[in-house]
Amino acid sequence: QLQLVESGGGSVQAGGSLRLSCVHSRRISSFNEMGWYRQAPAKPRELVARMTDRGFIGYADSVKGRFTISRDGTKNTLYLQMNSLKPEDTAVYYCAITDGNTMWGQGTQVTVSS
Repeated sequence: QLQLVESGGGSVQAGGSLRLSCVHSRRISSFNEMGWYRQAPAKPRELVARMTDRGFIGYADSVKGRFTISRDGTKNTLYLQMNSLKPEDTAVYYCAITDGNTMWGQGTQVTVSS
């Protein structure tokens, strides 16, 4: 079964940057969707950014222009570059890959202080 491991979270001040990584345990030749989600305390999990294997990339309105999703197939890694971070970006960030089934990582905490 595909396993996902996120890293790169941490604590930063507002305006700072972080890059999250999600390493998947095997090469994926095709997929329906790869994405990043986040969940803040007492809030539902929400989509942050996603990409499909046909090249579609989409972002939540709250992160457009600040976050960038990308992947390196040679490294089995999905990335989320986060710039101009705001306190409201504070959450646990999860990666997810769907290739018929949806697999989730364990999450990585991002804390942005004002």
